[in-house]
Amino acid sequence: MTTKKVTGSQAVILSLLEEEVDTIFGYPGGAIMPIYDALYDHNDHVKHILTRHEQGAIHAAEGYARVTGKPGVCFATSGPGATNLITGIADAMLDSVPLVCIIGQVASPLLGTDAFQESDVVGISMPVTKWNYQITTPEEIPETIAKAFYIANSGRPGPVLIDITKDAQFGEFDFEYKKCTKIRSYLPEQPINKFKIKEAADIIDNAERPLLLFGQGVIIGRAEEELKAFVEKTGIPAAWTLLGLSALPTDHPLNVGMLGMHGNYGPNQLTNHADVIISVGMRFDDRVTGKVSSYATEAKIIHLEIDPAEIHKIIRADVPILGNSKKSLKLLTDQVKENRHDEWLARFRESDKTEQEKIIQKELFPEKPGLTMGEVVRIAGDKTNHEAVLVTDVGQHQMVASRYFKFRHPRSNVTSGGLGTMGFGLPAAMGAQIGAPDRKVIAFIGDGGFQMTIQELGTIAQNKLPVKIVVLNNNFLGMVRQWQQLFFEKRYSFTELQNPDFIAIAKGFGIDAHKVEVRDDLESSIQTMIDHPGPYMLEVVIEKEDNVFPMVPSGASVSDIMLEL
Repeated sequence: MTTKKVTGSQAVILSLLEEEVDTIFGYPGGAIMPIYDALYDHNDHVKHILTRHEQGAIHAAEGYARVTGKPGVCFATSGPGATNLITGIADAMLDSVPLVCIIGQVASPLLGTDAFQESDVVGISMPVTKWNYQITTPEEIPETIAKAFYIANSGRPGPVLIDITKDAQFGEFDFEYKKCTKIRSYLPEQPINKFKIKEAADIIDNAERPLLLFGQGVIIGRAEEELKAFVEKTGIPAAWTLLGLSALPTDHPLNVGMLGMHGNYGPNQLTNHADVIISVGMRFDDRVTGKVSSYATEAKIIHLEIDPAEIHKIIRADVPILGNSKKSLKLLTDQVKENRHDEWLARFRESDKTEQEKIIQKELFPEKPGLTMGEVVRIAGDKTNHEAVLVTDVGQHQMVASRYFKFRHPRSNVTSGGLGTMGFGLPAAMGAQIGAPDRKVIAFIGDGGFQMTIQELGTIAQNKLPVKIVVLNNNFLGMVRQWQQLFFEKRYSFTELQNPDFIAIAKGFGIDAHKVEVRDDLESSIQTMIDHPGPYMLEVVIEKEDNVFPMVPSGASVSDIMLEL
């Protein structure tokens, strides 16, 4: 292999090109300036998106990674630039999103001296990264970046961080790049135990009331077709976690809805009637299980999972199956018998009727004068023929959009799950649009979360990203207000917002916008937004005390799911 003498900063860019990186999200500063100078010579090969805040860069990188399956890449400078990434890195860690974060650092002789804009970003980020490393010599750069991409996107994905001192960026060396395909002592996938597959198949074949729960591990493992083949062969009802959404088409006859605190009535309430639960690529998060001691009390648990740390962590598995979900699902499908569970499935459909009557009909087709979140989501989904990418921020609107938006294609749902990061939605939508330029991207954002990263309207405008932004405005921090109403005697302590003129702000950034306050204006305004060739913001004023049901109260059993006040 030929080598050439380059600076460390040039080596960073050349290494990223070797990894076929086409987009970088970032914000320049003093300690990373040499790398930005090297990037200047490669504008034809890699696109850089200048965000308005480092938090915008990291969430945009997450959105890009979620729709493409490739690691998102972001740059930041030392000190506050690096620490501004930490929330997004923690978000990516909990949601298994592959990221490569490259940070500029003060020169190595200044490390530990409290130099200007110095922070121990390696120490700070250690609990929320899959791997991190500080580079102090230029020769380390190619191998470290190669390892970073391999670690970020193998096994259970996650964020990695590389901290590069300024002197390492200036130093020269003979550049050579080799992609990383193996690291000693790092085993990203466990070999699948064929005996466990057979044991699980026997249990499934003899089950009367089996229920399959699938999460983002199906999407990460690109196992959507294997999941579909398994449920169709076995006839087992399948329910999804918030991050598993879109792995199985919404209208599939065996898709029985969303699990969790604000999930559908059937899969929550019937969990404790199942005799077998097959969990695929999900980690039994507390939002799914509710009170652990009363969860799935009649069921044997079969857990298909790539990360050994998740086995037995919350719910003890009778049959744990370690390995990649694409491979393990295929092996399991080959072993199980063809079956149907019509009577069991009918119980879910009866629950659907109850939920439809008590909640869904009123939310999607309200008779009251005030606008509801559900009807906005329903119309937007219909207008895009259920082909769009849904991006949500965090709160009531997130739950409503996840419940009522419909999907036909995988990698169509981008949201913050484990960390629940307000401010995620707008920058994540930017990254999703860049990662999926030929798809409609619709971001539903609450008025509270919108104001946390509202400055990224500038990034959207500058890059002419045709993101469709729906701000659902109730002048409240809605989810907190709902809890205060239900559990704190309506003591609305510091949750009411005095909001700015969102339309004026959007137009100030050069983005077309419109405000909807009455139902007669809603459908035509959504159509105008969809048809608009560039970015567009639609503000919809919704009822101030519109609640999200069903709801499993915190600490309660999933069987105690509430349908109404």
